[in-house]
Amino acid sequence: MVRAKRKINQFTNYSNNYLMDIQTAKQIRIADYLHSLGYSPVKQQGINLWYKSPLREETEASFKVNIERNQWYDFALGKGGGTIELASHLYATDHIPYILERIAEQTPHIRPDSFSFGKQSSSEPRFQQLEIVPLSSPALLSYLQERGINTELAKRECREAHFTNNGKRYFAIAFPNISGGYEIRNRYFKGCIAPKEISHIRQAGKARETCYVFEGFMDYLSFLTLRLENCPKFPELDRQDYMVLNSVSNVSKALYPLGSYERIHCFFDNDRAGMEALRQIRMEYGRDLYIRDASQTYSGCKDLNEYLQKQAERNRQVQSVRETHTQPPKKKNGFRL
Repeated sequence: MVRAKRKINQFTNYSNNYLMDIQTAKQIRIADYLHSLGYSPVKQQGINLWYKSPLREETEASFKVNIERNQWYDFALGKGGGTIELASHLYATDHIPYILERIAEQTPHIRPDSFSFGKQSSSEPRFQQLEIVPLSSPALLSYLQERGINTELAKRECREAHFTNNGKRYFAIAFPNISGGYEIRNRYFKGCIAPKEISHIRQAGKARETCYVFEGFMDYLSFLTLRLENCPKFPELDRQDYMVLNSVSNVSKALYPLGSYERIHCFFDNDRAGMEALRQIRMEYGRDLYIRDASQTYSGCKDLNEYLQKQAERNRQVQSVRETHTQPPKKKNGFRL
């Protein structure tokens, strides 16, 4: 963590833009940031909130957040700090620009005209009057289509969440996890209805020997869409099981269930966090199981969904060219019957 603080000081000196980003990240309340990741306090003692640590598995809460100082401390690890230090541990890196990017992605609703962390009480439920219904909203289906996702597949795999926050009504795509929580997303934000967990999709019948692992459910839906487009007659979507981490910080939760497979194919992002998640799985099972880095399939793209969108754009361009070449020639002026 000394290295992380040194990096902060370096970037503070180098650029006012990074300074503003760092200062904004520091102002995010740790309790709200943890809530956005799906972690809720086990108890409150005065100005201290106690959690089961988001950095490791534990049965007793030993992770403290001082809401007055906006500082955390993990007693088992003997480490603590602010929001940036917490994200550094969660994403296993001290590269400050990358950490700030991850924080920004996780908290897009920090803007006052949307979900404002500053307006929420630490004990106030983030999702009130929650309803989970079949996915059918035209706005959400349109958003999925813009991301290149097959909407019929999405209807099968996802649900739709309706909820109230700060007196306003919202709706979002809801992807279930193994503990009854949901990853939620719409065009403007993404978050989690606690508890935060992995999603494990097992096929019916005989146990499968292979599992395909994804960081987020958009990549999972992207894979299903690509397979269906490339092999429409025999997509064979049920030949393997699937696992969605719902955050690279959940990779430790995936290690035990992955041990039951002979082959693991990892469709992670082409970035530091994706490489780190792959490294952890290989460290756990590298000698015992076949582990494939499937991200090479979409090298040059950030993730599988970006690859899908580029493929869709290429197909549209090819189709446009074909339609232009197949149009009948214009008739010359002449007598009309």
